[in-house]
Amino acid sequence: MINTLEIDGFKAIINYDPEIEMFRGEFTGLNGGADFYATDPEGLKREGKISLDMFLKMCEEDGVEPRKDYSGKFNVRIPPQTHERLVSISAATGKSLNQMVTDAIEEKLENVA
Repeated sequence: MINTLEIDGFKAIINYDPEIEMFRGEFTGLNGGADFYATDPEGLKREGKISLDMFLKMCEEDGVEPRKDYSGKFNVRIPPQTHERLVSISAATGKSLNQMVTDAIEEKLENVA
């Protein structure tokens, strides 16, 4: 289970920090960092909203787009044996390597989201 919290259309990942005995939230997909801490879910929502509003205000003042722009490209390093198997299977199924990887990632995301 992935612990997430959505505030005003922005997602944050939530983790517990046992050293300080608090939950930490960190927004993802931003052009900068915005995190927040609290001891309970209501506090997380409240502190997350404050942190996000402050981040968005700073972006507006600086003329920066708050959301990160994704190109849809990234490099993946896999073992040579895995690469070889992937090439064989993709050729046998008539799919490109890109489509095989995209399909596998989308299938995995459906199972965790």
